[in-house]
Amino acid sequence: MSVNWNWVLIVGGALLVLLEVALGGFAGFDLVLIGSAFVIGGALGLWLGSTALGLIVASALCVIYVAVGRRWVRGRMTTRPTASNSDALIGQQGMVTQRVARHAPGQVKVRGEVWRAAPAPEVEGPFEPGAVVTVAGVDGVTLHVR
Repeated sequence: MSVNWNWVLIVGGALLVLLEVALGGFAGFDLVLIGSAFVIGGALGLWLGSTALGLIVASALCVIYVAVGRRWVRGRMTTRPTASNSDALIGQQGMVTQRVARHAPGQVKVRGEVWRAAPAPEVEGPFEPGAVVTVAGVDGVTLHVR
């Protein structure tokens, strides 16, 4: 009994895709693309009746992916950290709406929202209404300003 290598490519490629799905993307989408290259090569080899052509196409697609496509795919899949919620306020400027002092927290308006505010630990003086302040840190719902 002879082995049809085109079918081996197709089944092996499908198994690689399923393995990637089962791992939950653990391999970084590599197995899906390499498995797809195997399936394309095997299908083309079956359609044209040439095992050699199927192996060559699958190999060429894998080499192209590893040499060029992998870097592009990884770049598209990489997430860049984005500050959200109150962390995004650090470094932003705001306007004091209610006097802010060491033992008497007040209020500041930052990005159109009013926040409870206290002076940052290294700041001594109080801030009067109308003063422009910079958010130095966040503690719960209290902004530390300077």
